[in-house]
Amino acid sequence: MPRFYFDVCDGTRFVPDDESMEFDGLDDAEHEASAAAAEIGRDRLPTGDAREVTVKVKNERHRRLLTVRVLMEVDRVEPQPERPLA
Repeated sequence: MPRFYFDVCDGTRFVPDDESMEFDGLDDAEHEASAAAAEIGRDRLPTGDAREVTVKVKNERHRRLLTVRVLMEVDRVEPQPERPLA
């Protein structure tokens, strides 16, 4: 069964995967990376600790196979002041 490495970057913090995990194939590894990025994003993005979470999936030879990125962007538009009625 192939082994996959999941390096995680959230904000300025980089956490390399030194252990890896076994999956039947790349589709399963992609699902796991997507779930991990979403979970990290759900926990960290709203607190302001990070605005982007990236999970890079590598094979047994440490060659990057895919990247999953979760991004939170806030575009605040201040409400226009109300005009007094004449």
